[in-house]
Amino acid sequence: MPFPIHRPRRLRKNENIRRLIRETHISIDDFIYPLFIEDGQNIKLEIPSMPGIFRYSIDRLSEELDEISKLNIPAVLLFGIPSQKDAVGSDTWSDEGIIQRAVRFIKENYPHLYVITDVCFCEYTEHGHCGVLCNHDVDNDQTLENTKKQVVSHAKAGADMVAPSGMMDGVVKAIREALDEAGFTDIPIMSYSAKYASSYYGPFRDAAQSTPAFGDRRTYQMDPANKREALKEVALDIEEGADIVMVKPALAYLDIICEIRNNFNVPVAAYNVSGEYSMVKAAGKLGWIDEKKVMLETLTSIKRAGADIIITYHAKEAAKILKEG
Repeated sequence: MPFPIHRPRRLRKNENIRRLIRETHISIDDFIYPLFIEDGQNIKLEIPSMPGIFRYSIDRLSEELDEISKLNIPAVLLFGIPSQKDAVGSDTWSDEGIIQRAVRFIKENYPHLYVITDVCFCEYTEHGHCGVLCNHDVDNDQTLENTKKQVVSHAKAGADMVAPSGMMDGVVKAIREALDEAGFTDIPIMSYSAKYASSYYGPFRDAAQSTPAFGDRRTYQMDPANKREALKEVALDIEEGADIVMVKPALAYLDIICEIRNNFNVPVAAYNVSGEYSMVKAAGKLGWIDEKKVMLETLTSIKRAGADIIITYHAKEAAKILKEG
């Protein structure tokens, strides 16, 4: 038989056949949209390093939530910026904390939205680290005690899911026990199981005002060079009761997403983080790339690697394109 026997290009001839055999599909149903909520009044402040992303006070939050609802994005992930910070981040477990008030507002006015709360301390502490400090490092077990108070407070406010992001040892077990003892057995945990000490978080720290006052977070977040450690962390979180596991960041860690998907039978989330978002925005603004196409290609790569859920600042833009077909 004359060469070539196989002609794969036959199935690339036009858009219809490409659609018919497409292996990976992204959907609005895949997206969680992060929201930054600041204590105060009449705040809508664009984050300079994250074009199109804003910090909102609760009284102006409807401007964002109306659009999210119209686009049918199913879930939001809340980050709070309090008016007052202290050494331990006590606003995180106050019934009148910024997140607690935001959750109540959303559940009262947008009950169809699924509300996930980020569970950490870096935005709420004077020092910008993710827990209680002892000798200039985060004390793991003291931080767990405060985390228990935080998640119960979030649950009482009406949160649908909690997402611990501090990378404390044993945090999922501590949260599960605290929620169960308080009667919140149905609230799931989405754990930041493989959260790397990444340089891609820079714009987020502008958004959440969470830059550490000294040092860095490498004693609790993971070394970017490590893969086997990620599998160990995920296995531990699942054993402790995590319902969903997460990889953060996403784009530079597609191999980690793939390994976790291939080794564990639980839903996998990936956080398409601020630095990944901002690079696309910056290059698009300069005309170096086709911003929309690169955005969609990026999100598709995350889904193709094995993510069931994508937390992304691109969610609204991607949803508009997907709705238009």
